[in-house]
Amino acid sequence: MIKIRKAKSSDSERIVELQLKMAQETEGMALNRDVVIKGVSGVFQEPARGTYWVVEEKDKVLGVLLAIPEWSDWRNGTVLWIHSLYVVPEARGRGVFKELYLNLKKQVEQSSELVGLRLYVDKQNKSAKTIYEKLGMSRDHYELYEWLK
Repeated sequence: MIKIRKAKSSDSERIVELQLKMAQETEGMALNRDVVIKGVSGVFQEPARGTYWVVEEKDKVLGVLLAIPEWSDWRNGTVLWIHSLYVVPEARGRGVFKELYLNLKKQVEQSSELVGLRLYVDKQNKSAKTIYEKLGMSRDHYELYEWLK
């Protein structure tokens, strides 16, 4: 049986491992491990940056996501952005992401301060888009632009 919980700092090594795999698999990027270690640690050191959630089965982490808060002045509330999402290949198709998503959605529904969930996805990731749409997420009217150093 799978269990969802807030990640602890003791999960950092596994989260780093999954982030490295996710970047390689989804974008063909080999991330700098030391940078990712510092980035993951930074979330645990400064909780306002976000919250990692993990799905585990028999004490093995099968999936992870990072929920990052963004204030919306238009909605006078906080939108949670889903980042750093990864489910190990052997656990896909078992509803692991669905459980993570429903956990966050329930938090939003029960909170007077949270107003919604957002995520972005690589344009080529058709299987992920299909899953998000099946869960009731819609393509918004926004497009994402970025500049990264």
